[in-house]
Amino acid sequence: MKPAPFKYFAPSTVDEVLALLAEHGFDAKILAGGQSLIPTMNFRLAQPAVLIDINRIENLFFVREEAGELRVGAMTRHRTLERSSTVSRLAPLLTETMPNIAHPQIRNRGTIGGSIAHADPAAELPATMLALRARFKLASASEARWVEASDFFIDLFMTELQPEELLTEIAVPALPKRTGFAFKEIARRHGDYALVGVAVLLAVDEENICTDANLVFMSVGNGPVVGEQAQQALLGKKASAENMDLAAAAAASEDIDPPSDMHASSDFRRHLTKVLLKEALQTAFERAQKA
Repeated sequence: MKPAPFKYFAPSTVDEVLALLAEHGFDAKILAGGQSLIPTMNFRLAQPAVLIDINRIENLFFVREEAGELRVGAMTRHRTLERSSTVSRLAPLLTETMPNIAHPQIRNRGTIGGSIAHADPAAELPATMLALRARFKLASASEARWVEASDFFIDLFMTELQPEELLTEIAVPALPKRTGFAFKEIARRHGDYALVGVAVLLAVDEENICTDANLVFMSVGNGPVVGEQAQQALLGKKASAENMDLAAAAAASEDIDPPSDMHASSDFRRHLTKVLLKEALQTAFERAQKA
């Protein structure tokens, strides 16, 4: 298959990109890693009139610490995040997530900004960013704004990102002491899209009482799904096996409404959610007690 005809631009600055987006709006698509966009263009599921290649914009490639936060440029490759000591120190949940994304060849080209902006409900990074309470910097020709991850993901492949805006930077806040984390997913084969996945971030006090919980699921809805009822089952409670069981049951029965498809039924996805969340909570609580 071949893509439909399009105009191609390869600007070297963010300002040039924003001017092109202001001019072309809905007709334009951003080319970052291209791991999702190019296949959809080849199948003509996407037919942009204008393609804006941002691979030459050097100041969108970075990983650094700023005021205790992790800051990542939108063009940073998955492989860079996977291997970064700065990421592993400031956001170890992100480090744990990265090897689950596709295969090394994909991670060598795929970008953090591209995955977030694409907002595939089966993708790992949207769920992990929501669990980490990340913020996204969206720039247009007229202004730049920061959007919380909780406000960014709207629906199936839909985000707060406007046609004239470019995602330029991701900020991940520092983790408080006694915070634990875990990422778990299950796929038919390693590298396939997960049937179910879960990203967990939680904190405990000196008495092993859960003081914070952020549980986010993938592949169970139209986007990353926050386990609100499961979180309530943990907050203010001891990190016990019984309470973890209650939280996992609440997630499977109340928090998610997973689809059925050729790979897994809705009931099977609920079962996987319950199993994976129990495993993730156990890991996260153990890490929190040692942090």
